[in-house]
Amino acid sequence: MIIAVDGPLASGKGTIARALAAHFKLPYLDTGSLYRATGVAVIDAGIDPTDEAACARAARTLDLATIDEARIRTAEAGAMASRVAALPAVREALYELQRDFATRPGGAILDGRDIGTVICPDADVKLYITADTETRARRRWSELKAGGETISLEDMLAQTRERDLRDAERADAPMRPAEDATLLDTSSLSIDAAVTEAVAIVEKRQKA
Repeated sequence: MIIAVDGPLASGKGTIARALAAHFKLPYLDTGSLYRATGVAVIDAGIDPTDEAACARAARTLDLATIDEARIRTAEAGAMASRVAALPAVREALYELQRDFATRPGGAILDGRDIGTVICPDADVKLYITADTETRARRRWSELKAGGETISLEDMLAQTRERDLRDAERADAPMRPAEDATLLDTSSLSIDAAVTEAVAIVEKRQKA
């Protein structure tokens, strides 16, 4: 069983995907971490983020074993991830890695922004997790603040809107729900309630 979980920043898709992986005992890949790691590599190497070929080389040479989770979760890494993710050559460089993970025997769960539309259009279950912009900005702001970063809620809201626009309007694999995806709005849901709803959606699809 392949489960695709898509959605914008701070919608709750990662939390829900991890919970589904534990519930259904499936391996899980946060594909956003690949773009964040590429973004960090671009920053560290001093690469111009408009240099598509150089950014693609950084993506192809990623060592998943050395990804620093703390560094890739910063606001700077997230902003750069959104920029490099808009480059077709970077997306192509990371495509096979994601497909290999998805097609392993027994299935898998992947979350991202184009899993149901590009990476796994053949997924057995597709979820699109969303929430209103203000709620998502506040969630991300709280997360960064807890991690010691100093950013105003107003700046976080502006960054969230900018990233949503960039992700939705990029020419290659724009962020959008797959036609056969089930939408889950987490704006007013607790984590437990959102996970319960997601599990119910997957189980309903399984029975169907």
